[in-house]
Amino acid sequence: MHFEYHEPTSVREAVELGARFGADGRFLAGGTDLLIQMRRGQLRPRHVVSLHRVPGLDAIDVDGAVTLGALVTHRRLEREPSFRGALQALIEGAEVVGGHQIRNVATVGGNIVNASPAADVAPVLLALDAEVTCLGPGGERSLPLEAFASAPGVTARRPDELLTRARFARLPPHSATAFLKAGRRRAMEISLVCVAARVTLDASRERCLDVRIVLGAVAPTAMRARAAELGLRGQPLTAQALREAGRAAAGECRPISDVRASARYRALLVATLVERALARCGERIRQAA
Repeated sequence: MHFEYHEPTSVREAVELGARFGADGRFLAGGTDLLIQMRRGQLRPRHVVSLHRVPGLDAIDVDGAVTLGALVTHRRLEREPSFRGALQALIEGAEVVGGHQIRNVATVGGNIVNASPAADVAPVLLALDAEVTCLGPGGERSLPLEAFASAPGVTARRPDELLTRARFARLPPHSATAFLKAGRRRAMEISLVCVAARVTLDASRERCLDVRIVLGAVAPTAMRARAAELGLRGQPLTAQALREAGRAAAGECRPISDVRASARYRALLVATLVERALARCGERIRQAA
């Protein structure tokens, strides 16, 4: 690998370098995906712009809306005390990313920009209706995370833009989240299927007011199971309703068969994990009462 290495000390300097190099440059956050892709020859940037000395990108702000800086690591997510409770899925998604060494350096921004359909934290952020903000020479622009990735490794970020943060609103009362992942082993494994769920119940904690169901590793990008969501809204959160939601989600996904699992097996996993994730959300809401 041959490239020039740059270490800007401000967001402004990083953006200026990104604009100067364009498609010939890459921003380096944790590097757990970028460096592997470079070593494999999948990416050959002429310039690498490190963000390690740029201040202000590693903050977690939970005042009103929740803001995650692009350099927040997965280790920070799994240790953040304010996420224990309604935002437990963020911890559950972060704590299954690689091993401790990976989570100490891998970042939220890198996870989003890499746009892997099997990413673990991105589906949780989708379930939370997160938006992302990119900063370029023309200023800031924000867009829904759901519109950010269009294919594996392909995003709406322009070559001269730096993704600076992800942001989502605080959840309403009687809400909970959950994340479940299936792999061929318990740890340090890419998802065969992963599911993130968010549920809001009414004051009786029995009927579903709102729901998000996001599926990972079963389509070119993480996807909302919208038919499953629609069938659950306004309904009591019964065991039968959860089973039907799981079956509906399995019918919506578009998995592939590869050396790790067949498409049929992945669809069966979706049905099971969706049912379990929704049930876990309901249990957490009732336990918090």
